[in-house]
Amino acid sequence: MIALLGSLAGLMLYLEVIYHLGGFGLTGGMPVYVLGMAAVWSGIWTLIIGLCRGVWKKRVFYAVIWFYIFWAAAQFVYLKMFRQPLLWESIFWGGQDALTQYWREALEGIFQVLPFLFLFLLPGILTGVWMRWRKVKLPRLGVLQILRLNVVICLGIVSQLTVMEVGKTLDTDYYESYLEFYDPFTAAQKLGFLPVLQRDTHLRVAEAGQEVWEIIVERFSAEPHNIPERETLPVLADVPKEENKDMQQVQGDDSDEAYTKKHEMPIDFGRLYSLAEDERKGWLTHYIEGLEASSENEYTGLFEGCNLIFLTAEGFSPYGVREDLTPTLYRLTHSGFMFENYYVPLWQTSTSDGEYINCTGLIPDGQFSMRKSASIEMPFALPGFFAQEGVDSLAYHNNSLSYYDRYRTHPNLGYDFKGCRLGRLSGKEWEEKLFAMENPDAWPPSDLEMMRATVLEYIEKDRFHVYYMTISGHMNYNFSGNAMAAKNKEAVEQLQMSESAKAYIACSIELDKALEYLLEQLEAAGKLDKTVICLSADHYPYGMTDEQYQELAGIPLSEGMDMYRNSLILWSSQMEEPVVVKKVCGPMDILPTLLNLFGFSYDSRMYAGRDILSEEEGLVIFNDRSFVTDSVIYNRREGNTIWLVDEQGNPRIPEEEQGVYFSEKEQEVRDIYQFSAYVLQTNYYSDILEAVDSQ
Repeated sequence: MIALLGSLAGLMLYLEVIYHLGGFGLTGGMPVYVLGMAAVWSGIWTLIIGLCRGVWKKRVFYAVIWFYIFWAAAQFVYLKMFRQPLLWESIFWGGQDALTQYWREALEGIFQVLPFLFLFLLPGILTGVWMRWRKVKLPRLGVLQILRLNVVICLGIVSQLTVMEVGKTLDTDYYESYLEFYDPFTAAQKLGFLPVLQRDTHLRVAEAGQEVWEIIVERFSAEPHNIPERETLPVLADVPKEENKDMQQVQGDDSDEAYTKKHEMPIDFGRLYSLAEDERKGWLTHYIEGLEASSENEYTGLFEGCNLIFLTAEGFSPYGVREDLTPTLYRLTHSGFMFENYYVPLWQTSTSDGEYINCTGLIPDGQFSMRKSASIEMPFALPGFFAQEGVDSLAYHNNSLSYYDRYRTHPNLGYDFKGCRLGRLSGKEWEEKLFAMENPDAWPPSDLEMMRATVLEYIEKDRFHVYYMTISGHMNYNFSGNAMAAKNKEAVEQLQMSESAKAYIACSIELDKALEYLLEQLEAAGKLDKTVICLSADHYPYGMTDEQYQELAGIPLSEGMDMYRNSLILWSSQMEEPVVVKKVCGPMDILPTLLNLFGFSYDSRMYAGRDILSEEEGLVIFNDRSFVTDSVIYNRREGNTIWLVDEQGNPRIPEEEQGVYFSEKEQEVRDIYQFSAYVLQTNYYSDILEAVDSQ
């Protein structure tokens, strides 16, 4: 019994060590917690194996060993590829898509880490050889041995609880990361992949139980909850709009005009409280009621009556923009509005989460937030506002309709969504939602070809709002497996850079060609002067190593949150001079900023972000609750805080006030996380619409 118990516990600890060294290097962890966990699960498995009879004893033994080995190896490969631990949601929700779409990246990822994979497999191979060579027999358990195993299991549980209780008392990051599980990466780094597996499994079981309970309640409820269908938003505050401002006048206006009109809807908070059937909705109502809506500003209505083309650009980075190779991107990033402190965080479901925050102004809640949003009301995305003015909203993606369930999510936001391939959908039902590209099966497909296939569908309309999700910038960045890099290889061959950096720039050239074609077509149709271009990344190109990305940037990226610095394109041909914005901002701010610029009546309290051009202080929130403001950069994962200084070299927040300021920002970040999560979990916007309708 002791040998079996020790071998299983030793295997778990060995795998944790290899995973940590390969994934995080020599950074600190929490071995005490892993020891307790190994004791618990090795005791449980020893008990199960010991109670088995006949051939099942060895079958279960080998199944346990190889499960942990394969899980550790899969976790390691996924971590190296996507910078996140592999969770059950990724397997069940994204597994089919990943196997059909990202098999090239997976194979390359496996080849890159083969030495570590051999170390993961080694215990299983040695165990099989040892068992056959020595003809080892697994033990049968008596009553005394069963009691001893239960003591081991109990001691392991006590050890885990003690570690967590100490973490709670000391307010440690590892305790919060494990308990709330908003940042699995930190949990894996501090505690290990097995604690992440344990916590993830617990949450998924609890979630499944809750879903079953809700189905039972709805089945036997007299009034089952259904999401009401609405074509437009409710009538907002009945305030007449000002005449559209002249762009040059606004840019040059230095008057002291006070802007007092608030961006808010007439919400009946009494009605909202009456609709709060659980604590989450009650918290949301109390939170929103306590917020102060943002005010109009000198840029309100600047783009009123214009068209909008909004792009989420796969893996976009300003470091891939060069005046000689990507002249259109260079032009767009160096004119219009220029945001000097724009950050794009990396979230758990990288691209889909990047789209979610761009399109909704909400922070993702765990994984696959966009997919989850398909089953609730999402009225405060851009299409709802354009629909009030009779403007159609179209969306295109040069990938399959079914990938990330975009055929469900984007229509729920209000878009008429089209892709270039069906994916797992049937042709008869969905073929009308396809656009014809020259090479739809290339990997990655061409953004230029997507533009050529779609622009004529809307450019002759009086007004339009169009959303694009591009893909030419997708990893892996090489010339052998990336069609866009290979296509534009000749243009970058002269660069004195690594293959990865050159291949990335080659991918950016394809996006540049797409934008060049788009602008040419708009100008030819006489629509350029009345069309605004907005482009943001979904994430930085994490398919490059940190060293490769720094080479591409040509500058160190180790200070603060520099890895996530990016460019937000917000451009109109009518803006003769650039408007430089120094305020800190991020993707969750895009939607309220656009709503203000286009002169829509909206409620700023419905979003996690804020109008970048307002008087409010800038704030960017990251996946692990790190944050950047106009006064401080806080890297929670590294435990690093940088207080920013003004032009005279003085801290923007006096030293004696920094403690209070920091605590307030931490709480604000927590509240915004909570707000975004609860909106998604409770279909809260439905209550908002009802509370506005009741006015």
